[in-house]
Amino acid sequence: MSNEPQTHIVKYRTYFFVLLALLALTFTTVTVTRFNLGHFAVAAALIIAMTKSSLVLWHFMHLKYESKVIIVMISFVLFLFLVIMMFLFFDYGFSAQ
Repeated sequence: MSNEPQTHIVKYRTYFFVLLALLALTFTTVTVTRFNLGHFAVAAALIIAMTKSSLVLWHFMHLKYESKVIIVMISFVLFLFLVIMMFLFFDYGFSAQ
């Protein structure tokens, strides 16, 4: 085992498709704001934002080349974030208006 850093060569084609996906998701975010979704508007925006951030983490920050331990730790943090957001929406949904 060597301690030399490994280089990962990613094709420009991959970056291009990720760019297209990010642009499409941004367009989707703008399009969703034109509809009256009520309480689901924030949830839709958060789901789209999480999808975009996962694309950035996975491809641009090279998370797919990291060890399984780091991926498990990041997944645990994302799971905790989802639980906290779920409690926030429950509190918001059942609050007195």
